[in-house]
Amino acid sequence: MPGKPVLHYFDGRGRMEPIRWLLAAAGVEFEEQFLKTRDDLARLRNDGSLMFQQVPMVEIDGMKLVQTRAILNYIATKYNLYGKDMKERALIDMYAEGVADLDEIVLHYPYIPPGEKEASLAKIKDKARNRYFPAFEKVLKSHGQDYLVGNRLSRADVYLVQVLYHVEELDPSALANFPLLKVLCFIWDSPYLTYVIESNILTIRLTVMQTPVLLNSNPNKPNIKTHNSTLHSVEL
Repeated sequence: MPGKPVLHYFDGRGRMEPIRWLLAAAGVEFEEQFLKTRDDLARLRNDGSLMFQQVPMVEIDGMKLVQTRAILNYIATKYNLYGKDMKERALIDMYAEGVADLDEIVLHYPYIPPGEKEASLAKIKDKARNRYFPAFEKVLKSHGQDYLVGNRLSRADVYLVQVLYHVEELDPSALANFPLLKVLCFIWDSPYLTYVIESNILTIRLTVMQTPVLLNSNPNKPNIKTHNSTLHSVEL
């Protein structure tokens, strides 16, 4: 029986964060090996674990996968979070790429020089409120379903919710004019993901619980298949 996926990355969110969220959404228990020194990274490079000499890297099913999108696609396919056919996968990819464009700006914000942070934050607010959030709100409104594609959870939903939470940390009123995106953050049923930030730790807690009361709750909505519910804590 295969062991748990092992995630190799620095002790922070970065490009590993969507991978953590997707595994958590699939109910998959994983381990993290943080790279704490230059020697840790050099060791992975020297033993041939990093095809392109960079992380993130995930050990899963006997492979050492690199490149974030390739890792996400594999996990999404393995755990049925990648649509039912080619058309759905094309939409999921399109939406995920849009989220990635916004995430790229958010990802770099902590490393912006102090004198440039105000302008960078203004850019994040502008792009989120005027380009990306309206587009995804329109998608949800156009078909009246709970999820972006096929009325079932996909990697596009997981990635979008992750970035919604991160943008809200920087701009608490970012979702004020996007009611369907607000609902998207709370529609995942069994297992239901709750996010608690305590002492600078993001806790992703997988629990089996009742579907929360929603503005557009659908009692016929399909449940998510789960695998080994667990608890993960990762440093921000």
